[in-house]
Amino acid sequence: MTEKNKYYSPTGGLPPQTQLLSDRAVLTDAYAVIPKGVMTDIVTSSLPFWKNMRMWVIARPLSGFSETFSQYIVEITPQGGSDRPELDPNAEGVLFVVAGEMDITIEGEAHHMTEGGYAFIPPGSNWTVHNNYDENVRFHWVRKAYQEVEGLGLPEAFVTNENDIPVTTMKDTEVWATTRFVDHTDMRHDMHVNIVTLQPGAVIPFDETHVMEHGLYVLEGKAVYHLNQNWVEVEAGDFMWLRAFCPQACYAGGPGPFRYLLYKDVNRHMPFIRPRN
Repeated sequence: MTEKNKYYSPTGGLPPQTQLLSDRAVLTDAYAVIPKGVMTDIVTSSLPFWKNMRMWVIARPLSGFSETFSQYIVEITPQGGSDRPELDPNAEGVLFVVAGEMDITIEGEAHHMTEGGYAFIPPGSNWTVHNNYDENVRFHWVRKAYQEVEGLGLPEAFVTNENDIPVTTMKDTEVWATTRFVDHTDMRHDMHVNIVTLQPGAVIPFDETHVMEHGLYVLEGKAVYHLNQNWVEVEAGDFMWLRAFCPQACYAGGPGPFRYLLYKDVNRHMPFIRPRN
């Protein structure tokens, strides 16, 4: 791994009129693939109480599909930011910086974040984020409605960088590893946002089929994914959105590592859909 990772992030723009319309974008009842070429100027959104920002919304709750989270790629130009970034007091968040640098303050404690920077923000936190620098900053913002459990407190806020986190290799292999930002045995956390790294030629050697929903943003490299019996090529800048129990496996294509930012919901009972009285 290099000292400074080179994460892909969108820069907007529009394709030329000569470009073919067909692309790799697909939405099925089990998964979606949003390729990097889709993230143009005309599909961005904005939020109240922000200055000099735009965002690509790459996941949002949809009934019967991925229901637990939303995910944005936020771009802030110089002197932009927000003193009221989160309006939902029940929403927790993870920020992961993929380009540039920014300043974040959580409950009065200031932090400087650069590429690879990771922040966990508990629900109800008082926080701000600003780009006080000369270049645009882009970061992922993963949001989830926190599921409180009686007898468990809220997890604490923290800011770190992936380069300061030890990598955990999968059992009996050195070519498949995970960068875990929180202790997976800490039941206060109801979501994990990790980085998975597969070396060239490595595989996830079986079709994972599980209850967790996934958002997978490809930070580096390319691979072939097996999704619900379909083979799909993905590369840096693509996003995959997988509903619960969607079968999934992959081959890492090389020549460099294949790395992705992974969301999953964890550590909670499955909610029931209760009949109305």
